[in-house]
Amino acid sequence: MADIAPELSMLTPLPDAERLRATVKKDFEERYRQLLGDRYEGFIAHSLSYMNKSIRVNTLKTTVSEVKQRLGRQAFSLYQVPWCREGFWAKGERTDLGNLIEHFLGYIYIQEAASMIPPEVLKPQPGEIVLDMCASPGSKTTQMAAMMQNSGLLVANDINGGRMKPLGLNLQRLGIMNVAVTVMMGQQFRKRGISFDKILLDAPCSGTGTIRKSTETLKIWNAGMVRRLSNTQKSLIETAFTILKAGGELVYSTCSNEPEENEEVIDWMLSRFPKASVEKISLDIKSSEPVAEFEKKHYSSEVKKCLRIWPQDNNTEGFFVAKIRKNK
Repeated sequence: MADIAPELSMLTPLPDAERLRATVKKDFEERYRQLLGDRYEGFIAHSLSYMNKSIRVNTLKTTVSEVKQRLGRQAFSLYQVPWCREGFWAKGERTDLGNLIEHFLGYIYIQEAASMIPPEVLKPQPGEIVLDMCASPGSKTTQMAAMMQNSGLLVANDINGGRMKPLGLNLQRLGIMNVAVTVMMGQQFRKRGISFDKILLDAPCSGTGTIRKSTETLKIWNAGMVRRLSNTQKSLIETAFTILKAGGELVYSTCSNEPEENEEVIDWMLSRFPKASVEKISLDIKSSEPVAEFEKKHYSSEVKKCLRIWPQDNNTEGFFVAKIRKNK
């Protein structure tokens, strides 16, 4: 596995990191110490530190080499994201990447490095019919559209119309023309009589892998919320697998570190659909062992093929990714 550059490994704690550490709920700490053991302190340290800013080059409008030259002239150092050829961590005196002319022109998209993983696992191809089931604000939608070279059909759906506004703006800015936007509950696709070659289900989740992006997660977290989200995720993955073509591929992902939202959802799906199989994910990334059992629940050995990433593994967000095939 490629090592992250030393410049990207240094942690800069958030200004109120110590105060936030003191406010961590007792049951949250107990739960995560149970999951992580002696890695818990590393998890909290990374969760309460700034995250390195990263970009993805939009190859529908430009090339990687051109962006390197343009940002190089502006004194940015770009470090390759090992698992995404178009992804780079960008370090420079300026941190307002959204104000760069390259951003306004649609040459780059500001995207967290771990967020680039699910499309890289799904690998949508030109000409395919693809669904992004929970699409807003469009990071993965725009990444997949570029991978599809503006060919085929990519349906970008979300339940909240207000959340789709940034998606529409991003589609225009990046010159994307093969996306159809829908606004409805993901479960409603079962009534539409449509089937897809590939589906990305980046499910709504508790966001415990993204505390460093929104420390509010620490305040609102509770075990009941996690259980409710797990039920929603099971309903969504059931729909996704049902509308997937035979031989098709489904990628399930969350930015949560909760087993109930990750390994348990995959275990539940496998028990419900005999034609579902989990495929091993091979990416140039450091990952941790998936959770085999939690709180007296034992999960299928197939979950070992999933990708579980804690924030401290690569100094990114925490993420979980599973690749599922629908056998004929």
